Amino acid sequence: MTGGAVPGPDGKLRCPWGLSAEEYVTYHDEEWGRPVHGDDALFERLCLEAFQSGLSWITILRRRDTFRTAFDDFKIASVAAFTDADKERLLADPGIIRNRAKVEATLANARVLADWPAGELDTLIWSYAPDAAKRPAPRTIADVPAVTDESTALAKALKKRGLRFIGPTTAYALMQACGLVDDHLSDCVARGAAAPAS
Repeated sequence: MTGGAVPGPDGKLRCPWGLSAEEYVTYHDEEWGRPVHGDDALFERLCLEAFQSGLSWITILRRRDTFRTAFDDFKIASVAAFTDADKERLLADPGIIRNRAKVEATLANARVLADWPAGELDTLIWSYAPDAAKRPAPRTIADVPAVTDESTALAKALKKRGLRFIGPTTAYALMQACGLVDDHLSDCVARGAAAPAS
C-alpha cells in the first residue's frame, strides 16, 4: 500500500488503509490523528499499541471494547491494583490478546504510572510532538514514516521512567493515533480535521 488517497463509497478521498476494512472507515474519519489528552486515555492508547505489536491494528480495533472491559476502561489506578488472580483472568480471556509479556507489561506500567503526579503522562508524551509547520503533508502512504527522531526519543524517555514494551515504532503509532502528528495524506478528507493541538 504505497499510493495516494483513494475515493470511498461516498466519493471522498481517504488514506487507503482507512478503506481496507469496514471498521476502519469510522476510526480513520473520526478518531485516528485527533488529539487525545488525559493520563488514562493515553495509557489506554499506550497499552493497545503495545498489544498491537506484531499484529494488524484491525485485530485490536475489533477487540477494543473487550479490552476496555477486561482492563476496567484502562483506569491507571484500577489496573495498578490488579492482582495475580486478575492476571490469570486476563490470560484466560479469549476476547483480548493473551500474550503474557504484553499483559504483564500493562500491569507493570500501570503500577509505575500510578505513582506519577496527575497529568504527568500527558505532559511527557505531548512534549515530544513535533512542530507541525515543519512537517510536509504526506502525499502517499510511502511518505509516512514508521519511526522518527521524536518517536525514538519518546520511547527512550518512557523506558527511562520505567515503562515496558514501548519502542520507537510503537511510540510513533501512538503519536499518529493520538494526534501528535497528522499523517492523513494531503488529499485525505480527514486531513486538517486532525490538526495537532498544542
